[in-house]
Amino acid sequence: MAESMTGTTQRTAAPHSLPRTRRTAAPAPASGTGAPPAGTPGRPPGPGGEQSASGDGGGREAEQVLRQARAVVDPELRAALGTLPGPVRRTALYHFGWEEADGTPAAGNAGKAIRPALVLAAADALGGARARTGAVRAAAAVELVHNFTLLHDDVMDRDTTRRHRPTAWTVFGENAAILAGDALQALALRLLAEDPRPASAAAAARLADCVVELCAGQQADTALERRDPTGVALDEVLAMAEAKTGALLGCACALGALCAGASADQVAALDAFGRQAGLAFQLIDDVIGIWGDPGRTGKPAGADLAARKKSLPVVAALTSGTPAAADLAELYAAPPAAGRAEDPDTVARMALAVERAGGRDWAQTQAADRMARAVDALAGAVPDADAAGGLLALAEFVTRRTG
Repeated sequence: MAESMTGTTQRTAAPHSLPRTRRTAAPAPASGTGAPPAGTPGRPPGPGGEQSASGDGGGREAEQVLRQARAVVDPELRAALGTLPGPVRRTALYHFGWEEADGTPAAGNAGKAIRPALVLAAADALGGARARTGAVRAAAAVELVHNFTLLHDDVMDRDTTRRHRPTAWTVFGENAAILAGDALQALALRLLAEDPRPASAAAAARLADCVVELCAGQQADTALERRDPTGVALDEVLAMAEAKTGALLGCACALGALCAGASADQVAALDAFGRQAGLAFQLIDDVIGIWGDPGRTGKPAGADLAARKKSLPVVAALTSGTPAAADLAELYAAPPAAGRAEDPDTVARMALAVERAGGRDWAQTQAADRMARAVDALAGAVPDADAAGGLLALAEFVTRRTG
């Protein structure tokens, strides 16, 4: 991370700093969804423009939270996957990185575990260690839903690589990947339905509502892909991003609050925290999708541009009214390369046009603003910054990552 959560290590170039005390140190970047600034002088730090900061105190805190979440959630996930029928289980275990395509064990990467970590951190912030222990099933359920969306997204987006190896649909076929995703969603709801704790019914209902919102967001995303790039408004893409990404992070935090027996106001505040952090996460993810290092992301450089995705930096650039916006629109009007890799020079020209039109600046400024809003929402529900430490560390982690 860029600085310790106590503020003892400063890095003045950081786009946002999460305070350890209530709202005393958060900057107030420009908000709203207006056109981004033209040009790119003084680009804020971020993917491709900053040094990885995982080695300092704040980064270590987030990494510890994530490791602890993995340690308690993975056994629950493995037990749930073990109940699936053989062919479905094989696809799911491969997707999680726990088996090779031939069924032999693998020590693969099951992901960062950000969403289950948020469930556990929220429960801990509001109810302490006992609530955290009681939230493990809810955390596993959220991770199952997340992976359900990944399996389906990979098919719909025709992505061929995830976590540095071929996607499940390219190995087992589209039908197998889709059905495995469906099974993961069913497992998630079963985990909550079988949980005897009082909050399980409300948690199951909230997670089901979240899945519906996720589907609506994905539908909006696919509909945007068919539209002329110059006819897409920034507000539309922000709404889609909240549904696709912010909704599940908000749900994760809300489920943790429910497991802690929190009040309705606290649950709503934790949901708002997660949603705003989720938008910040998506903004940075979209920046990484253009300028990220393939060695860290596991995807080809400029993959989103090659696929002509209308990501947030791209739409911000297209709506900027700059000469670079016109250049980008012309490049985006050409269909993606069919059956072969996109010309690297074309991808590089697209990335440069997005940057010159201000799309990169806008996305990173918006990410800082959304994170400031997230911190404000969290402070209303958990005024003790020490109790909120895990949530704050995770929030900073998702906006400072580079892959």
